[in-house]
Amino acid sequence: MPSFTVFKGHESGVPKQSTTIKPDQLTGDNVLIRVTASGLCGTDLHYKGTDMVLGHEGVGIVETVGPACHSLKRGDHVGWGYEVDSCGHCIECLQGTEIFCPDRAMYGTSNLDQGSFASHAIWRESFLYPIPKGLSDIDAAPLQCGGATTFSALQGIKPSDTVGVMGVGGLGHLAIQFAAKMGCHVVVLSGSERKKAEALQLGAHEFIATKDAKKLEVSSPINRLLVTAAVPPDWELILPIMAPQSAIYPLSVSSGNLEIPYMGLILQGISVQGSLVAPRHLHHKMLDFAAQHQIKPVVETFPMTEQGIKEAMDRLERGEITYRAVLIPE
Repeated sequence: MPSFTVFKGHESGVPKQSTTIKPDQLTGDNVLIRVTASGLCGTDLHYKGTDMVLGHEGVGIVETVGPACHSLKRGDHVGWGYEVDSCGHCIECLQGTEIFCPDRAMYGTSNLDQGSFASHAIWRESFLYPIPKGLSDIDAAPLQCGGATTFSALQGIKPSDTVGVMGVGGLGHLAIQFAAKMGCHVVVLSGSERKKAEALQLGAHEFIATKDAKKLEVSSPINRLLVTAAVPPDWELILPIMAPQSAIYPLSVSSGNLEIPYMGLILQGISVQGSLVAPRHLHHKMLDFAAQHQIKPVVETFPMTEQGIKEAMDRLERGEITYRAVLIPE
């Protein structure tokens, strides 16, 4: 049977090249995609020692479609992200929040023989997203997870609101751009002044360095705070600059517990909202919004080889990537 190249996690922690069998004929609404770019996400680091194909920020060109496909055709540029399937009939699926479907198929738990660190991949048409004109495959790849995560956390925001973005990194630099283009007043909180110029260039209106600060001041209280930094903040500093009935969205995945003082939340009516990547309807809107407003990730590219993947992962783990890494098949 025919096969294609993939890169799997390995117990050594160094991904290895392997192969995955490709069926002779596609069934249902399955689509064969030739990968042209893959983003490297922080979540990929969690699986680099696991026997599975890595990568979930994929973009590629449709090569073949199954008999039940309706919209895609050979030559289309498409992307996919963290979720690749759901049951389609539960309440979550029916109301457009299939990202919380009890039978969802997510990266790291399902379809372990497919991924974006590969020459090809096979996914359902229903979970593939056409890439709009105006976005290159390299630009679009990190949007499939990083973009979807930040865009989803900004839903329901109003142009008059103040959005705080904590951390200027892989997620934070995208959150700044989305919030600014949505018409919000954007306040960036970072440990030091090092990334101030970059944050302002990306669209931030205020920049606050929090290291060694005893008190923080903002021109207007923060209505929604997106926490994208790897290190939890000093909540005693943050809560006083939050607006009444504001919301905190912890987006970065880290070990340990989220601990916030009770009284700061209670007295101001502040909520803490869990948020995952965007459901499909928002994923489509995110890509269209990014293309319309030319929201693009700042990327470094690496070859999709064992050595290239290792170098990219090592640098990401050391915090040396500015701001997203993208793997390009040779």
